[in-house]
Amino acid sequence: MPISLDKTVSEIATESPSCIPVLENWGIDYCCGGQKSLEQACRDRDLSGNQVLEQLEKAAERPAEDFTRWDTAKLADLARHIVSRHHVYVRQQLVRLEQLGDKVRRKHAQAHPEVNKVFELLMTLRDELSMHMMKEEQILFPYIARMEHAAEAGLSIPAPAFGTVANPVRQMINEHDDASSLLTAIRKLTQAYTAPADACVSYSTFYAGLKEFESDLHQHIHLENNILFPRALKLEEQAQAKA
Repeated sequence: MPISLDKTVSEIATESPSCIPVLENWGIDYCCGGQKSLEQACRDRDLSGNQVLEQLEKAAERPAEDFTRWDTAKLADLARHIVSRHHVYVRQQLVRLEQLGDKVRRKHAQAHPEVNKVFELLMTLRDELSMHMMKEEQILFPYIARMEHAAEAGLSIPAPAFGTVANPVRQMINEHDDASSLLTAIRKLTQAYTAPADACVSYSTFYAGLKEFESDLHQHIHLENNILFPRALKLEEQAQAKA
């Protein structure tokens, strides 16, 4: 689909997943702040909209088979992908980053006291994401799958204990915002994950790991905020209209 400056950043990332690396490279928020137009997002970061647009158009020309269009996949398949790809990654990398961060903190905090705060923020992020993912895996995602199955079978959608899917979705989005804020604070403290000149291998690896973690979490949140949740809300709305 054609890309333009008046399209929202989330629309671009959803319709042309091959554009996501370009958005990441320019530091354009396509997950939590994805409702801004590309023009506004570029203006906010003092970027040339036309230059970014040109790169996005080139990226969008990559073969579609290289990227999955999750906006047309089954919701149950998308939820499984989020769990198997992103939730597993989060759990594995947080263990690794905690070990690296603790090592760096103990060795370098005297010369670089900011690593103590970085580690503290990382532990807060770990705790919040652990609870967040558990709620999705045990409550929200299974309900979305049941709702989709009922709709496909022409059955009445089961009434959830939480009243409407909009309630947990709203909570998950708020928690995504909190996680994004924590990573923004970490990015600022680390000067965009730039290791100091006297950094050892563990220090550099820790910062590189944080940068990679942030990029993956952006994709993770994008799939939920901009694709899974809006489609689940629409499915519930359609079912209610038929009832």
